[in-house]
Amino acid sequence: MPEGAAKGYGMSSAVGPETVLIERSRGASRTLWWWGVAALAVLIGFLYKDIFFALVRQWWEDPDFSHGFVVPLVSAWLVWQRKEIVERLPLRPSWWGFVVMLGAVGILLLGIFGAELFLSRSSFIVLLAGLVIFFGGWAQFRALIFPWAFLFLMVPIPTILMNTVTLPLQFLASDLATVLLRLVGVPVLREGNVIQLPTMSLEVVEACSGIRSLVSLITLAIVYAYLLEKNKWIRVVLVLSALPIAIAANGLRIMGTGLTGIYWSPDKAQGFFHEFSGWVIFVLSLLMLLGVHNLIRFVAGRWQRRTA
Repeated sequence: MPEGAAKGYGMSSAVGPETVLIERSRGASRTLWWWGVAALAVLIGFLYKDIFFALVRQWWEDPDFSHGFVVPLVSAWLVWQRKEIVERLPLRPSWWGFVVMLGAVGILLLGIFGAELFLSRSSFIVLLAGLVIFFGGWAQFRALIFPWAFLFLMVPIPTILMNTVTLPLQFLASDLATVLLRLVGVPVLREGNVIQLPTMSLEVVEACSGIRSLVSLITLAIVYAYLLEKNKWIRVVLVLSALPIAIAANGLRIMGTGLTGIYWSPDKAQGFFHEFSGWVIFVLSLLMLLGVHNLIRFVAGRWQRRTA
C-alpha cells in the first residue's frame, strides 16, 4: 500500500471516534431536551387539567361561548401561517420568560384561591407567553403576539362583567325593535325589556340580549381585520363596528319575531323562527361588516386622492 494512502487511512481512523463522540453528545442533548419538554408538558397538564375540563364543558353547555372551540384552532392556524417568519428569526432564549412563567403561576393561584375562573384560565395563556420567551426569545414572541393574544377570546368573560353588559344590551335591543316595529306601522308599547304587541308580548330576556352574536361577531371581526386589512386604524374601526352591527342585527331579529307573531302565529314566532332567525341575522351581520369595510376603504381612498 502506498505511504500516502497509509497515512490517509491513519488520519481517518483518528478523526472518526471524535466525530462519533460529538454526534452522540448532540443526540444525547436533543434527547435530554425532549425529555425536559415532555416533563414540562406533564407538569402543565397536571396544573391545568381541571381548569381545561371545566372550560371545555362551559363551551359545550353555554351557547354564549361555544365559539371557544374554534379560537384555539384559528390561533394554531395563524401560527402556522407565520411559520416561515418565525423560522428566520434567531433563537435568543431569555430568562425573562421564566419571570413571566412565575407571574402566570401567581395569577393561577390568585384565581384558584379567589374563585375567579377568568384569572385561572387566563394564566395558561400568560404561561404560554413565558414559554415562548424562555425558549425562543422576545423576537419570537413578537412575531406570534397576535395568535397569542387571540387566545384570550376563548376565555369566557367574568360573570360580573357579563351581567353588567347584558342588561343594557337587553334595553337597547328592546328600544331598537320598538322603533323598527313602529316604522312599519305596528302599534307597540314597551315596558322595560317587554314589548307589548296586539297579539302577543315579547320579553327580551338575557338569551335574546345579543351578547352571543356580539362575542362571536367581535371574534370574527378581529380575524377578518387582521387577515384582510393592513391599515391598523381601519382594523380598529372594523372591530369597534362589530358592537353597533350586533345591536342592529339583534333589533332586526326581535322585530322579525314580532312581525311573525302578528301576521303568522305567536307559537311559530317563539319556536322555529326564533331559532332559525339567529343564523340568518348572523349572516346578515357578516354582510354588514363587509359593507362597513368597503365603505371605509372607499372613504379613505377618496380622502387620499383629495389630499395627494
